[in-house]
Amino acid sequence: MTNVMLDKTIPTPRAAVLDDAHLGDIKGALGTIRLDDTAPRRGLSAKLKTLLAIIGPGLIVMVGDNDAGAFATYGQAGQNYGTHLLWTLLLLIPVLYVNQEMVLRLGAVTGVGHARLILERFGRFWGAFSVIDLFLLNALTLVTEFIGITLAAGYLGLPKVAAVVLAAAIIIASAFTGSFRRFERIAMALCAGSLLLVPIYFLVHPKPSQMVRDFVVPGIPGGSGELASVMLLVIAIVGTTVAPWQLFFQQSYVIDKRITPRFMRYEKADLVIGIAVVVIGAAALMGMTAAAFAGTDGFGRFTDTAGVAHGLAAHAGKLAGVLFAIALLDASIIGAFAVSLSTAYALGDVLGMKHSLHRGVGGAKGFYAVYAGLVIAAAAIVLIPGSPLGLLTEGVQTLAGVLLPSATVFLLLLCNDKQVLGPWVNGPKTNAFTAAVVGVLVTLSVVLTAAVLFPDISADSILRIMAACGVAGVLAAGYSFTRRRTATKEDPIDRTGRDTWRMPPLETLTKPAMSTARKIGMGALRTYLLIAMILVIVKIVQVALTT
Repeated sequence: MTNVMLDKTIPTPRAAVLDDAHLGDIKGALGTIRLDDTAPRRGLSAKLKTLLAIIGPGLIVMVGDNDAGAFATYGQAGQNYGTHLLWTLLLLIPVLYVNQEMVLRLGAVTGVGHARLILERFGRFWGAFSVIDLFLLNALTLVTEFIGITLAAGYLGLPKVAAVVLAAAIIIASAFTGSFRRFERIAMALCAGSLLLVPIYFLVHPKPSQMVRDFVVPGIPGGSGELASVMLLVIAIVGTTVAPWQLFFQQSYVIDKRITPRFMRYEKADLVIGIAVVVIGAAALMGMTAAAFAGTDGFGRFTDTAGVAHGLAAHAGKLAGVLFAIALLDASIIGAFAVSLSTAYALGDVLGMKHSLHRGVGGAKGFYAVYAGLVIAAAAIVLIPGSPLGLLTEGVQTLAGVLLPSATVFLLLLCNDKQVLGPWVNGPKTNAFTAAVVGVLVTLSVVLTAAVLFPDISADSILRIMAACGVAGVLAAGYSFTRRRTATKEDPIDRTGRDTWRMPPLETLTKPAMSTARKIGMGALRTYLLIAMILVIVKIVQVALTT
C-alpha cells in the first residue's frame, strides 16, 4: 500500500456534503491522502502516488460496465455480424468521457448524489421519473448479472443453485465490511480479472487488419429485412456501453471516496484509464467472437454467452472456453457490485438514509438493506425455472439505450446550473457536444421505432428519418445557442478559485426557473421515450415468439 500526503481542501461549514462519513482522509485501495495535508505535489513520483491513491471510481465504473450484459451484447454482435459493428465503440469513446467527466465534476464539487440533485433542482415530478427509471432498470440489470453467473457456472460444470448462492454471498459480504478501502480492494482485484480477455484474444487470433478497418469505417450489416434487428443491437451496444446507472454510481462513489475539486485532474486520468480498458475489452470480445464463429453453422445464430464459450472452445481449444467463462463470472460479479451500490446510493440520497461504505452495517442499516435486498431478489429471480434469461439480457441493454437520452438531459441541465457548479459549469463546447449526443440517441430511438412499426422499411427511408432528425436537431441547437450566448453575455462565467469552490447547502440555493419551452420539450421527450420503450418491449417479445 502506498501512503500519500498531498493536496486536500478541508470542506468549510458551507459545503453541501450530506453525510459526515463523506468527509475525512481518502482511503483508496492503493494509497491514502490525509485530510490535513495541503502540501503541493511535484515530480513524477509524487504525481504517480497521487494517481494511485485516487484511482478507483473511473476504473470501477467502466470495467463494471463490461458486465454480463456487455458480454452478451458484444458476443451477439460478433457472432451475428462479425466485426462490422466495431465502429460503434469508436463513436462511443467521446460520449463515455464527456458524460462521466460531467458526473465526476458534479460529485467532487457538490458532495451530493445525482438522484438528490435531480429531485432538489427539478422537483419531485421530474425527479421521480429519473429515480424510478434507475431503480427498475438497475433491478433488471442486476438480474442479468446473475444470468451471467449461471451461464458461466454451467459451462464450468458447477451447480447452478450453489454458484448463484455463493456469488450472492460474496457480493453482499464484500460491501458489509464497513470499510471503504476493503471494498475498493476487492473491486480492483475484480477489475484486474477482466484482463483475462487478453490471453483469450491471442488464443483466438482474429484478423487485426479487419478489426482496424471496421473500427474506423462505419457500416450497417445485413439487408433491409434485418434492419430492425441490427438497430435493436446497435441501441443495445449504446445502452450497455453508456448505461444510466453509471451516472449515479460514479457521482456517489466519488463523494464516498471523499474526492474534492483539487483532485479533478487525477480523477480524469482515472476515467481515461477506465475507458481504455472498457473499449479494448469490448473490441476484443467482438473480434474474438467474430473469428470463432466465422464460416460455422453458429454464425448469425447467437443464443447466449454459454454458446459463445462453446464456440471459442471449438475454435481455439478448451482453455479459451474456460478462460472466457471465468472472465464472464468475474464481469458478472463486479457488475453486480456496481449496479447494487448505484441503487443503494441513489435511494439513500432520496430517502435521507445514511449511505456510505465507510459506515458499518449498524450505522447505515437502510443503505445495506437495500443493497442486500436487491442482490437476494435478483438471485431468486434467476433461480425460477423457465425464466426467459437470454431474452431478458438483450432487453435490458436495449432499454438502457432507450432511456439514456432522458438521463443525459438531466445531466446537461445540472452541469449548466451555476448555483450547483459555480466556476465548474459546462463550457460551450461541452454543451454543444452533449446536445449532439442527445440528438443522436433520440435519432437512434426514432429509427428503432420506425423499424419496429415497419419491419420492411428501406435504407432510403432510414436516411430520410435521420435527415429529418438532423434538421430538427440543428434548429433546436441554433435556438439554444442563441439563448445561451445572450445569457453568457449578461452573466459571464467566473472560473477563478475553482480548486476550493464547493456547492453551498442545497437549502440555501434558489430553485431554478423552468421555462414553458423547457417543460414542453422535456415532456415531449419523456412521452416519446415511453412510447419507444413500449415498442422495444413489443419487438423483443416478437423475437422471442419467433425463435
